[in-house]
Amino acid sequence: MHSFSIEKSGFVYDGEPVRLLSGAMHYFRTVPAYWRDRLLKLKACGLNTVETYIPWNIHEPKEGEFHFEGIADAAAFVELAGSLGLHVIVRPSPYICAEWEFGGLAAWLLANPYIQLRCSHPAFLAKVDAYYDELIPRLTPLLCTNGGPIIAVQIENEYGSYGNDAKYLEHLKDGLIKRGIDVPLFTSDGPTDALLQGGSVPGVLSTVNFGSDAASAFAKLKKYQSDGPLMCMEFWNGWFDHWGKAHHTRGALDAAGVLDVMLKAGASINFYMFHGGTNFCFYNGANCQEPDRYEPTVTSYDYDAMLNEAGDPTDKYYAAREVIARYMPVGELELPPAIPKQAYGRVELTEQAALFEQLPALSAPMQSVTPLPMERLGQQHGFILYSTRISGPRPAEQLYLHDVRDRALIFLNGEYQGSIERDPAPQSVRISVPEGGAKLDILVENMGRINYGPYLKDHKGITEGVRLGFQFLFDWTIRPLPLEDLSQLSFNSGGDSADASGPKFYKGRLHVEGSPADTFLDMQGWTKGVVFLNGFNLGRYWNKGPQRTLYVPAPLLREGDNELVIFELHGTEQGVVSFMDSPILDQPPC
Repeated sequence: MHSFSIEKSGFVYDGEPVRLLSGAMHYFRTVPAYWRDRLLKLKACGLNTVETYIPWNIHEPKEGEFHFEGIADAAAFVELAGSLGLHVIVRPSPYICAEWEFGGLAAWLLANPYIQLRCSHPAFLAKVDAYYDELIPRLTPLLCTNGGPIIAVQIENEYGSYGNDAKYLEHLKDGLIKRGIDVPLFTSDGPTDALLQGGSVPGVLSTVNFGSDAASAFAKLKKYQSDGPLMCMEFWNGWFDHWGKAHHTRGALDAAGVLDVMLKAGASINFYMFHGGTNFCFYNGANCQEPDRYEPTVTSYDYDAMLNEAGDPTDKYYAAREVIARYMPVGELELPPAIPKQAYGRVELTEQAALFEQLPALSAPMQSVTPLPMERLGQQHGFILYSTRISGPRPAEQLYLHDVRDRALIFLNGEYQGSIERDPAPQSVRISVPEGGAKLDILVENMGRINYGPYLKDHKGITEGVRLGFQFLFDWTIRPLPLEDLSQLSFNSGGDSADASGPKFYKGRLHVEGSPADTFLDMQGWTKGVVFLNGFNLGRYWNKGPQRTLYVPAPLLREGDNELVIFELHGTEQGVVSFMDSPILDQPPC
């Protein structure tokens, strides 16, 4: 058993002063086969600690259904880090932000239209407590006081940027202690008066998050916490990307300069991120600081970090290690063997399955008077299809979607009419209904729930209603399309009768000779959709950029044939992709 404490002079481990040099790495963004490689590289950089969030939504995807295996095996990740001689900081807040879907909150919370998030609302606290009853007992054996590597646990995440409910923070604090967490607790917030006032907890270590101007940030922290160690819990040495925006980069020397200032001040540091990884499946989040500025995050979480998305050291890695070496011994650089990359070349997707012909294989229909959001139907992610019949004839009128979240494709009698993207005001396309009426289909994509800011309560689908002209439309058939199982799809070779521009699944096979290597799937020539490899959801693509390639870790491949399925929303003429040996994350936005 070990001890870790916070003294006026700093952190103390087993009675000896220690400066924490930590790096953020999220087990849920890296395939488990690569955890060891990334952790060894973290240690080789001179760091002694790894930090990770724990997202509620991957561990309890449906209420009462808990997952702690595979990429969700948090305990295995912590144990591995400890076996390599690393301390571990865990941040198991109900909310984590992290540019992760819904900030890590469970989407099924939104099935209750009255629940209030991230506060002491009884309904919310009851759900948190039920989750913590499952999660925390898995962490307590891994505390340093029980011989494990966990030295500190976060109470909530940047709470001052959201609220000021002190009772809520005290409830979380008391709940962690009651469940056996006996290592130091901490909070982390931006370095301003309002944020530190709202997010701090009496008797708990406050830390600050920033990317520059360390002297000012630490001065503000000292105003509220005169004693104890200085800690930057998130040193933003890079940044993340949104679809349709430029790829973010930060110079290695710039980041290293800020690091030097912090080390010179005697501070402890957690690099956010040290290794970003990938937003696999539908787990990317979105930002929305203003109602009309919804910005979903791309699939890659490369973050321009010290290790890139594929786990390779960057210039920032070497620059940071050089700075660290001025303040503490780092030894000779010993990196694990480089992971091979392979350009597998072109793959033709010769089999096709049109979405509207495959609906019975994907979903069971539900009837509703009005359109309902996903959460009311128990759906977390993916797509949802709303269908109704409109009487005719009717002259051309505007079809309005009230508060669609997040992107809708409109079809009339199977013909594409246009798309509508999220906007606080009703958006429309113009349609004409022929004699005898027409079938209206509206396919809505959930592009990621908001992960930060005041608009967290982010229901998906059509959240209000649909009207043609002044007339609201009722009597809907709804099909949830989470795309969790594509095994029942029926593919045709050489095309089918569906409109080539409509949503369609395309299938092909990548043949791998010998041991698989990492590779990057180039989506040039495709418009927007999702890619599945051997049944695993690699994530979204969109020709708006900046990301053009999807990272494919070798453990997702197998020797021989690998099944590739692409769900393309707008059709493609070529039906061909290429596997490359390097990524393209900085394509100019369309």
